[in-house]
Amino acid sequence: MSDVRRGAGVDLIVRAATDADEPAMVELVRTSMGWPADAPLAEYLHWKHRNNPFGRSPAWVAEDGGVIVGLRTLLRWEFDVPSGPPLRAVRAVDTATAASHRGHGVFTRLTLHGVEASNAEGNDLVFNTPNDKSRPGYLKMGWRVIGRLPVAFRPCRASGLPALARAGVPAERFSTPTTAGDPAADALADASALDELLDAQRSPSGLRTRRSVAYLRWRYDGFAPLHYRVIVAPGGVRHGLAVFRLRRRGRALEAAVVEVLAVDGRVRRTLLRDLVRACGADYALLIAAPASVAGALFAPLPRRGPILTCRPLCGDGPSRVGDWGLSLGDVELF
Repeated sequence: MSDVRRGAGVDLIVRAATDADEPAMVELVRTSMGWPADAPLAEYLHWKHRNNPFGRSPAWVAEDGGVIVGLRTLLRWEFDVPSGPPLRAVRAVDTATAASHRGHGVFTRLTLHGVEASNAEGNDLVFNTPNDKSRPGYLKMGWRVIGRLPVAFRPCRASGLPALARAGVPAERFSTPTTAGDPAADALADASALDELLDAQRSPSGLRTRRSVAYLRWRYDGFAPLHYRVIVAPGGVRHGLAVFRLRRRGRALEAAVVEVLAVDGRVRRTLLRDLVRACGADYALLIAAPASVAGALFAPLPRRGPILTCRPLCGDGPSRVGDWGLSLGDVELF
């Protein structure tokens, strides 16, 4: 979208971002979000916003005197629903404002501009899982809290429970390498087996990310520093797989179980038990309703799941956590 308009409060131009803006946008994210100078930020953003199989992310910038002082990116997403065509959504993700322009409404103007453009494009909703600091700003712009996504955990060794109790800090963004399981590239190489597995999944009871071979490869093999690993079900990928990565959370080593696809509940339980034995972490966690993982000895972890928020663009939209079927892979990093 190439719309140009001036903001109020400070003399800003809000416009659609172009390829030529990319170096300035990367640097703004790096400085405003505190990314280390040697972190592969440009590659990370390119993976998320250029290679996404749902489509390239629309983005907008705020300029002051020809200098980019704010940006807003909306990541395209699609959901399968119990009946009807897929639901088209965007998620409010990477945003940054220069320190010199904070407190002038740059974030709000860019976000509302993006919402207006997304509505005109025919998207159904905007969603995200903002942190406690940014959530109030979204609520003022018409977002509503859906609820806290349910997290379940299981200790992987004797140190697991004490480590979890001490892990009251955010997890590191990038992964701790491991040789447990198979590399994602190897596990996701057989497209026909993946298609069989995806075809075997139950129809969604709510909003569920629209998975495909292209999506799975982008999500779990598209950015090497994330080091995703895969536990494959007995009988091969066509029967099931569980995707995970190890990450530090304070002094604890956590296995983030981001995706579990299986032909039935028995295979799902086997995958989770095999993952817990193989991963080498202090504990494993995933987003799942307690009843769906009880057979694998996972237990609820109260008050630890991310809080889901949404702004419908068409109709009332889903209003309860139970209306959504999200995995940890759907929400981490975004």
